[in-house]
Amino acid sequence: MVEATRLFDSFGRIHDNLRISVTDRCNIRCFYCMPETDAPFVARGEILSFEEIERFVRIAARLGITKLRVTGGEPLVRKDLPVLIRMLRSIEGICDIALTTNGVLLAPQAEELYEAGLRRINVHLDTLDRQRFVKITRRDELDKVLEGIEVCRRMGYSPIKINAVAVKNLVEPDIVPLARFGRDHNIEVRYIEFMPLDARGLWRRDKVLLADDIIRMLTEGIGPLVEVPGRDPSAPALEYRFADGIGRIGFIASVSRPFCLNCNRIRLTADGKLRYCLFAIDETDIKTLLRSGAPDEEIARSIRSTVADKWEGHEINSSRFVAPPRPMYSIGG
Repeated sequence: MVEATRLFDSFGRIHDNLRISVTDRCNIRCFYCMPETDAPFVARGEILSFEEIERFVRIAARLGITKLRVTGGEPLVRKDLPVLIRMLRSIEGICDIALTTNGVLLAPQAEELYEAGLRRINVHLDTLDRQRFVKITRRDELDKVLEGIEVCRRMGYSPIKINAVAVKNLVEPDIVPLARFGRDHNIEVRYIEFMPLDARGLWRRDKVLLADDIIRMLTEGIGPLVEVPGRDPSAPALEYRFADGIGRIGFIASVSRPFCLNCNRIRLTADGKLRYCLFAIDETDIKTLLRSGAPDEEIARSIRSTVADKWEGHEINSSRFVAPPRPMYSIGG
């Protein structure tokens, strides 16, 4: 039996949030994330089974993990995902499960996911313009994404959030329309500063549309924003609302306003590697422990050790920064 304890790192940060990637496959090809063709994927036999994920989460829950987010790749390409959601919801200590998806397969799966217990969902959507959607994703799937969002709204998912990656000199025409869409449909839109996690090394700092620039655009295009008081300091997004009371906006400003000092997250990749940071260079091999019959306590020690070794922050803004060897779709969003 694993002894219950909280997961502290050497900087005193408590970790209670686990992001679980269930696949590195994806059914779109956003240019800033994946190559258009011949994307390298791990062999299917190297992907953790639902039973292996469940066992890991049960151990992590005894160490203080209470919140889960299921990601990919695109998690909805993983067969029978509602089965995993049910398995995870049954784990003692887990009080919150969310899903991040590109939304293409959401409409036909939303009901079964809801019945499995899922309520919180984030949909990746950079633009409402069909031609621009095709340019960014290299797939003509905007209608399916919008249908998925509407199905979730009708079913009562809450909250529903939209995640939009902010690439400078590309998405400026989409900033205000997305926010208006959110205001009209009671959806929080979260703008994510472009991060150095692409598959082809396209990132440069001058390609990042900064949160301050987006705030200015929204203020000029819609109206003033005010910061939401009393937010969770460990939450990745800076949260604002429009001064007229209609609509909330979030900013994940990993480049201009890093939130590393309040980070409470660890990540499990689809092939069973535990990471203490999205930008980590080192990984802990959990899959080998799971498949070699290691006892729960040995796996728990690996979790504690990984968290204890966590660095102060990713140093994107310093000359010491080294991009991780994996692209975003391989790490897990």
